[in-house]
Amino acid sequence: MSLFNPSEKSLGPVNVARPSSKAEGSTETAGARTQTPGILPKGRIILAGGSGFLGRVLVSALLEAGYEIVVLTRAPRKTEDGVFCVAWNGNSLGNWVSCLEGARAVVNLAGRSVNCRYHARNRQAILDSRVQSTRVLGEAIGQCVQPPPVWLNSSTATLYKHSLDQAMDETSGIIAATPEARDAFSVEVALAWESAFDEACTPLTRKVALRTAMVFGPVNGGVFRVLRRLVRLGLGGPMAGGRQFVSWIHESDFANAVQWLIERDGISGPVNLAAPNPLPNREMMEIFRSVCGVRFGLPATRWQLELGAWLLRTETELIIKSRRVTPGRLQAAGFQFAFPNLNEALLDIEQRLK
Repeated sequence: MSLFNPSEKSLGPVNVARPSSKAEGSTETAGARTQTPGILPKGRIILAGGSGFLGRVLVSALLEAGYEIVVLTRAPRKTEDGVFCVAWNGNSLGNWVSCLEGARAVVNLAGRSVNCRYHARNRQAILDSRVQSTRVLGEAIGQCVQPPPVWLNSSTATLYKHSLDQAMDETSGIIAATPEARDAFSVEVALAWESAFDEACTPLTRKVALRTAMVFGPVNGGVFRVLRRLVRLGLGGPMAGGRQFVSWIHESDFANAVQWLIERDGISGPVNLAAPNPLPNREMMEIFRSVCGVRFGLPATRWQLELGAWLLRTETELIIKSRRVTPGRLQAAGFQFAFPNLNEALLDIEQRLK
């Protein structure tokens, strides 16, 4: 995704029950734990930073697939069965480390939201929350006697250069070297984030960097509702000319791709989590208007976006950078997208809202 990460906005409570030391599949209650007798979970997945939008999407999908989930969070609260919440601070080892022993996978979504003004304090928090959580997870995995066989760590499609003509996959994509869309800070964070991941010494654990595009889903806290609201207010025209490409992925494909990468042993390194058909901002907004039943949308110039971003305490780079990212490795390995085209993806989400 871009560095715009709606997963950082909490959408509800998570479970405070601690993981039991009993064997997988035990029917004994531990805190709020209950399991259906006779049904063995596929394994335990550790989800760091999993209480926001993307975390909730993954929890739902992985529970349905038969996994047990442990959410590492700063604010543990009780929720549904099969999900356990363990406190961590994202930057130092603690009692939470024992949860990783024998786990099926670790998925790290931790990081302070970038939907804010990039002043010095926020910049430091954005950088530290990503780099430090990655480093401490690497240290914890390295200490395990039976480490998780796979570690998926969030990254961002913002890493690739601003591009209007060339599609960027994991092989041909060009890493941004100079700022072209006020993206210097975002690229700096992305490079430091992946560097910390690469440097982690986990020889027995396969590592996958999730270069995720904008994720569309119906729940509050996601970017879909933000754009939908603009369209319904008559402000859904092209932005800053509308030529910049938008990479995106439906929440179902995001969750399915994460599970697929956990279960497919042959893939490591960076993987683009993006639908195969990015499109210009102008076309995206036209599809939004069609799906929402709105005929007209006022365009927004660059200076209007700058003013709006200042009022909303965010940054225009989240809108004006052209991210033409494609999922080369997923497609080459045979992953099937349920929603490869934006029109079908938005229709599905809109129908679920109604």
